[in-house]
Amino acid sequence: MTETALFDSECFQTTDGEIAIVNLNSARLRSWSRFYQDPHHPGAAETVLEHEQLTAQFASDLSALDRMEAFGEQLGHLDASSPRAMLIQAQIASALHRFSDARDYLAQAGLGGAPSEDVKRILLSVDQACGSHLEEVLDERRGIVARTGRFEDRVALGALLADVGDFNDADEIYRKALREYQDVSPFPVAWVCFQLGMLWGELVPEPQLARAEHWYRKAVVSLPCYVRARVHLAEILSATDRIVEAEATLRPALPSGDPEVSWRLADLFSGEGRDDEAVEQLETARSGFEALLNSHLLAFADHGAEFYAGSGNDPARALELAQINLKNRPTVRAFQQTHTIALAAGETCAAAEILAAATMRWGSIVPLRLSSVARGSPESREGAVA
Repeated sequence: MTETALFDSECFQTTDGEIAIVNLNSARLRSWSRFYQDPHHPGAAETVLEHEQLTAQFASDLSALDRMEAFGEQLGHLDASSPRAMLIQAQIASALHRFSDARDYLAQAGLGGAPSEDVKRILLSVDQACGSHLEEVLDERRGIVARTGRFEDRVALGALLADVGDFNDADEIYRKALREYQDVSPFPVAWVCFQLGMLWGELVPEPQLARAEHWYRKAVVSLPCYVRARVHLAEILSATDRIVEAEATLRPALPSGDPEVSWRLADLFSGEGRDDEAVEQLETARSGFEALLNSHLLAFADHGAEFYAGSGNDPARALELAQINLKNRPTVRAFQQTHTIALAAGETCAAAEILAAATMRWGSIVPLRLSSVARGSPESREGAVA
């Protein structure tokens, strides 16, 4: 079954979002079954990883991260030294934000004879996620798009353009990807719409909330269970005093167990004077963040820092997490977040050091906007859509 989706005056059909999630779960279980039957069959392990990444990103099943980690351990026992296994291990490490491990796996894969294009493709993503060699990565991304014109290559280029502050070019690339999309899966469509919402609502120096809301709504229409899109949409609704609609947007996402949902509901309830409900949701959020940080610290350090810098009300914990995230991936947004949190925590010396390091690293590439806390980057908890 399909439903018509309208984007930028382009009309095309995508599979109903709820049906797509059911289909994804069925496909995921089948891929695991095929892997267990023959772990060495070409493509079996790669398909498991692809389905688990999609599940984590779009079905809001945070246990998929645990399954990916366990899957990497299984591969280590089954086929530890093969270049193919090393490439998969690198992708798993990258998805969990263990970027140093990912680079080690890629180096081993290259030495073992893995196709250089496969190694380079993953390394580009790691460099982009870490804010490393962005000028070179940008040249590579432009060249790839010129050669292939593929949807996923355009989206990767759009994300990088946003990272380096070329917001209008990023918008154009994203919208072109949508206009030329030829498949029926709603996942890539929802992903790009979310990216466009982030672009205009979070990344530009002066957010354009109406424009961001437009794209977040399209992401939710394409994929109703897309929790991150619901959270960001609800934030805009709350900021523009549409509290009832914001709550209605968040409530369907509560079963996901994502602590950001409880956090945003707590803020809504607090603003409405519903103190008991606010306390309950805030404690649920705190517990949820700590569980995720205990399991996957690097993947959630930026989100945890944001929580503790805000409603979590623990500046020291916020700064600790922000510094962990900054060390792991020294991107523009990581510098922004850590600088702002350091100031809020009264750590002026640390803030000055962060500002100096940020200016040295990024001053020649993009203007730093260190006056506001940056939300988690678009890559956070999000895998690349293949």
